[in-house]
Amino acid sequence: MLDSTRDGTPRAVDTAAGRARKGLVVVGSFVLVLYVIEVINALSLRSLNGTFGLRPRSLDGLLDIFTFPLLHANLAHLFSNTLPLIIFGFLVLLSGRRVFFTALALSWLASGVVVWLIGGFNVTVGASGLVFGLFSFLLVRGFFNRNWWQILLSVVLFLTYGGILVGILPTVVGYVSWQAHLGGAIGGVVAAVLLSLPRAERPRPRA
Repeated sequence: MLDSTRDGTPRAVDTAAGRARKGLVVVGSFVLVLYVIEVINALSLRSLNGTFGLRPRSLDGLLDIFTFPLLHANLAHLFSNTLPLIIFGFLVLLSGRRVFFTALALSWLASGVVVWLIGGFNVTVGASGLVFGLFSFLLVRGFFNRNWWQILLSVVLFLTYGGILVGILPTVVGYVSWQAHLGGAIGGVVAAVLLSLPRAERPRPRA
């Protein structure tokens, strides 16, 4: 569908179907990148994990905040994150790319910071912090936006996937980073709060 600007130039109208197509492309591309990195990591005998995995409370580890969600312990680890990433990422993207990248960035950053601060002694890798961030964003944004459709979606998601929230609780299982899950969830809630705030109106140029 096309619309036109004031000067008569045609422009595309952002429809739900269009956002859905763009969402699939963006999420699919991100997941594809994860699998390409996984192949490279496997061929290098997991050497990327030692170099770019997140090392808590290490000065060098601060840079690892930006790389650790791109790596995984093995293919099964990546498989476990793939479907939730696609589902939650797609649902967030239906609200637009700005919303998606804000939620993703804050989930990514908060997950890494929490792991760096209170993580165990092991190197942490995996995109599960992003999964928890996008999920928590979907759960709470409707309440901040006062949007009944989003609240209904959050109820459905909670009933379907709410069991994963136990992953934010401290666990004795050493290979599960509850810190990454908790940090990601915090980032998702922060994103929902920030995106619910009214945007300042930009001054319009006079005709």
